[in-house]
Amino acid sequence: MADTTAPVGKQYPPLTYLVGREKIREYARAVGETDPLHLDVAAARAAGHADLVAPPMFVVVYAMEAVSVGMFDPEVGIDFPRLVHGAQRFTWARPLIAGEEVATTVRLDDVREIAAAGITSYVFAHESVDERGAIVSTGLWTNHVRGAGA
Repeated sequence: MADTTAPVGKQYPPLTYLVGREKIREYARAVGETDPLHLDVAAARAAGHADLVAPPMFVVVYAMEAVSVGMFDPEVGIDFPRLVHGAQRFTWARPLIAGEEVATTVRLDDVREIAAAGITSYVFAHESVDERGAIVSTGLWTNHVRGAGA
């Protein structure tokens, strides 16, 4: 079983991400997104946006680095060779537009042993805000660490 003395509640400094037009296009193409709002500036502007609109799951692009800071924190103590992805849950307040900056803050929300399964779960919460401080997205990132016998 993993060490569950990890600092639940520990918050990490925000990381800022500048949403780039080409990053939006690259992400959209990588996931098979065909909506012109994500690929064509003229279409996005015709729909009333200042630039390309990031697809909702682009959240993994701008928030993952901030989550990784917590995951790789030695104080948390995740045993990476035994790590498996558990779940992600996101809430979006609004879409992001190319050219915006978003700052993501992460907190270790929960560490829980599931003794019967030989697993320790680590849950990280994120909150991403725009330049005005308004929430853009929030999320929970759950990872499981298998014990030696799992």
